[in-house]
Amino acid sequence: MTKRLLFLLPVLIFLVVAGYFLWGLGPERDPKNIPTVMIDRPTPGFDLAAVPGVGVPGLATADLGKGQVVLVNFFASWCVPCRAEHAFLTDLAEETGVPLYGINHRDKPEDAAAWLAELGNPYTRIGADPGRAAVEWGVTGVPETFVVDREGRIRYHHRGPLVPDVIERQVKPLLEELRS
Repeated sequence: MTKRLLFLLPVLIFLVVAGYFLWGLGPERDPKNIPTVMIDRPTPGFDLAAVPGVGVPGLATADLGKGQVVLVNFFASWCVPCRAEHAFLTDLAEETGVPLYGINHRDKPEDAAAWLAELGNPYTRIGADPGRAAVEWGVTGVPETFVVDREGRIRYHHRGPLVPDVIERQVKPLLEELRS
């Protein structure tokens, strides 16, 4: 009986490992869906200088939570997905009238200024982040976007580029709810 169980052991191990990988590859599991602990928490404390040559002021915690719902977008000129979402963010800010604040992450100021001159600057404020602010916000990469409510609490966090489907299904309804 023991010998028979020893022959079945590799099969059982294979079934457990295969089951684990099948569970991990399931269509409802999104590897980009990393839980964030920042939801419903106040924005972290930060004070970022303006990006030279862009023509908009820097960004600090004191600029958030002044009775206005805002979008905060972490971006960089070297980030290809940031370029892809830029037009969608610009349209979203124009269409909704919600201020779009930027945090330029680990970028050369001249590269950020050139990038914004080429694509247009939809940001009302942009802070130059050498990296610490991104850590405080729980950012794992750029682009990432947050919705901050009137009291300065983070209400939504999106990792990766905002695309029209996500904007229509998630961001716009939340903005309407928070602004009403």
